[in-house]
Amino acid sequence: MSDLPTPKPRRILFVCSGNICRSPLAEAIFRGQIRAQGVEKEFQVDSAGTHGWHEGERADPRARRVGAAHGLSVDSIARPVKTSDFESFGLILAMDRGHLRELRSRCPATHRGKIHLMREFGAEAPDLDVPDPYYDGVEAFEEVYRMLDEACRGLLKALRE
Repeated sequence: MSDLPTPKPRRILFVCSGNICRSPLAEAIFRGQIRAQGVEKEFQVDSAGTHGWHEGERADPRARRVGAAHGLSVDSIARPVKTSDFESFGLILAMDRGHLRELRSRCPATHRGKIHLMREFGAEAPDLDVPDPYYDGVEAFEEVYRMLDEACRGLLKALRE
């Protein structure tokens, strides 16, 4: 039985502006959820920014602190979205409508259907944008955590059905 082919992992990319707040937090949350369900081999996840402002930097200390408070390691290193990401990832999740527009404008037409808003997978909300907590305190990061946790749960449920 061990020579049976294994299913190809689903590749998911979480995207925000600089890849230091929302997208690394979403990546860590989703990793934690797939680990808890024992399905981490089914997925490959990464995060990136629409801009390279923070390339090579660790996630914002407040994102790391909120992640740690929830038992998660937010350890990704910031990088910008690459053209190759549009082909290599099966699902690209934008944190807000600005990122969605930016990604769709840069994406080859054949791959635009892969790009969605992160909160499309959460409970109904009046606004599908995940707000940028960068200019606010740790409380804003905690609120973003709650939004992303809910959306990641919905995402995982949708992908496993």
